[in-house]
Amino acid sequence: MGSFQPIDYIILVAYLLFILYIGIAVAKKEMKGKEFFKGDGSIPWWVTSVSLFATLLSPISFLSLAGNSYADSWQLWVAQLGLLIAVPVAIYFFLPVYRDLNLDTAYEYLERRFDKKLRVIASVLFIIYQIGRMSIIMYLPSIALSAVTGIHAVWIILFMGAIATIYSSFGGIKSVLWTDFIQGVVLIGGGIFALIVLIFSIQGGIPEIFRVGVAENKFFSEEVLFDPNILNDSLFLIFLGAGLSTAFSYISSQDMVQRYLTTTDLKQMNKMTVGNGVLSLGTATLFFFIGTALYVFYKQQMGNNIPTGNSDLIFANYIVAELPAGISGLLIAALFAAGQSTLSTGLNSVATSWTLDIQKIISPDLNDEASTRIAKFISWFVGVFSIVFAIVLVYTDISSAYEWFNGLMGLVLGIIGGTFTLGIMTKKANAKGAMLGFIVTAIIAVYVSYFTDISLWAYSLINLVVSLLAGYIFSLIFTEKSRAEEKNEILTYYDHKKAE
Repeated sequence: MGSFQPIDYIILVAYLLFILYIGIAVAKKEMKGKEFFKGDGSIPWWVTSVSLFATLLSPISFLSLAGNSYADSWQLWVAQLGLLIAVPVAIYFFLPVYRDLNLDTAYEYLERRFDKKLRVIASVLFIIYQIGRMSIIMYLPSIALSAVTGIHAVWIILFMGAIATIYSSFGGIKSVLWTDFIQGVVLIGGGIFALIVLIFSIQGGIPEIFRVGVAENKFFSEEVLFDPNILNDSLFLIFLGAGLSTAFSYISSQDMVQRYLTTTDLKQMNKMTVGNGVLSLGTATLFFFIGTALYVFYKQQMGNNIPTGNSDLIFANYIVAELPAGISGLLIAALFAAGQSTLSTGLNSVATSWTLDIQKIISPDLNDEASTRIAKFISWFVGVFSIVFAIVLVYTDISSAYEWFNGLMGLVLGIIGGTFTLGIMTKKANAKGAMLGFIVTAIIAVYVSYFTDISLWAYSLINLVVSLLAGYIFSLIFTEKSRAEEKNEILTYYDHKKAE
């Protein structure tokens, strides 16, 4: 059994300092106002595309994708195919409207389509969700990395959180995008290298991986493939549910939409989305295949006594135990990369949403210098708070309760996605109808999630249907004209098509 060597620590620290340097240097000048929030127009689409991908793939995903296929099968890989739903939906229906409106934040759309109240509510919910997500994204991987490297979890949290906080607050979205790009490249490169080493370590190579995988149902089983009950975790329901959930992230989550808003060129937006889809599907496939290869590797090494227990640690254990010193440091750095990209994005999106969606409504005359100063303070404050809360999680036993909270907030963000869909896809929906539809959908979503046995993959579909039906029906009951009917402005998909 190998262990983390001094050279690994040196490489890991050097990588973290390199990312800090890039994050500060890439801005070149102090970014203010819209440049801080939306960039200066100099960021290529392919950088933003990799940033989208790095934002979605946290270190939890890095570990759990391989762990899932190692311990079970490729069933959840089908969730990645949901991108075939999410990408066309975003490109065809939503991004053209966002481009036409030249939004500053995702939730500005809700104000322009409905009213300020919905904008503020959506922004507050997003901020709470992101703070929780950032804390848990530092906490869970720190436990895994501590187990395989020997570094105390608190030090891992401090390094990961402090560096992401410094560069995201310094250079705004531009620093975040370029560092995310580097983190994404490191992440993919590390995964490819690990798989190559694995393949050469297995007698029979790739054909043997497929042979064992098929023989032992490590890919798909017939029962799952042909389950006629869509309320079970059938492949069709996983595909549909993940597709709608990913689409909601693309169209209504500030951390995702903010990337689109760095350009007003629709072709660039579409390239970002397609590029992210290809990267996400390709990388998920890579890590699922790594998990199956790990199963075959340990099967050859240990027979039926393969490592069991927490499958999320299997890949990290392999990196430290089986790979040469130095290489282990690089691949653990890739895990840090996944964490830092998600953290820096979260910090920047929270700062942007607070400043533009809430503070500017409280203080409409806020100038560029003041708004940038507030955003930087929010980045620092939220960064420190998330670090402290993640450290609290290390020393307490409340992680399960916190995951429950995180799941609840994820549900609510799904409801926000339904409200965006109501606004884009209907002209008659008005502010009162949208607000009441939001409340009804939230109640039903909580009931379905915590008081029924319905598959979690059905939640997004239920949220969408209830949001559309309730929001539209209430809008017809309250017969006031909607802003889409009153204003000569492109607020819906139909307005965009008419203007073409």
